[in-house]
Amino acid sequence: MKKLLSAVLVLGWIPTLAVVAGARRSDAWSLAAQSRTPMKITRLYTGPDGKTKIEEYEVPLKPQGRGTELSQAVAVESLQFRRTNQDYNLDWHPAPRRQYVITLSGESEIELEGGRKLRLAPGHILLAEDTTGQGHISRAIGSQDRLSLFITLAAGSTPPR
Repeated sequence: MKKLLSAVLVLGWIPTLAVVAGARRSDAWSLAAQSRTPMKITRLYTGPDGKTKIEEYEVPLKPQGRGTELSQAVAVESLQFRRTNQDYNLDWHPAPRRQYVITLSGESEIELEGGRKLRLAPGHILLAEDTTGQGHISRAIGSQDRLSLFITLAAGSTPPR
C-alpha cells in the first residue's frame, strides 16, 4: 500500500512539473516574441514665449544585421563625464549649449515653469536645446551621487527624429 501511495504521489507530481515547466517556457517565448522597446529622447526647447517646453520622441533605428539596429549618425563636438552630489541645485538657467545629457546612475530632476518636474533616472536621455529664454531648474534627488554624460552637439547638427 505504501508503495502504491508513493507511486501515485510521484506520478502526480510529474504532470504538475510538466505543466509548470511548459507554462514558464511559453511565458519566456511570448516575452521574446514581443517587439523591442523604442529608444526615447526627452527634448527641452525654448517656445515662442521664451519658456522651456518639453516633448518626448522616439529615435528611428534601422536594422543593420547581426542583431544590430542603428540611428543616423549625429555630429558631436565634445564629451564630458560628470558627477553631481546631493548639493547640486541650479536655479533658473538655460542650457549652456545644445547637448545630450545621459544619466548613468543616481537621479536628478528638472523643473519647468508651473512646477512640472521631470525625473532623470538611470538610462534617461535628455536633449537640452533650451539655450535661450528662462530655462529650467536642475537639482539632485535621492541619496547617491549622479553620474552622467554630457555630449555637446556640433554646430548645425540635426539629432535623429
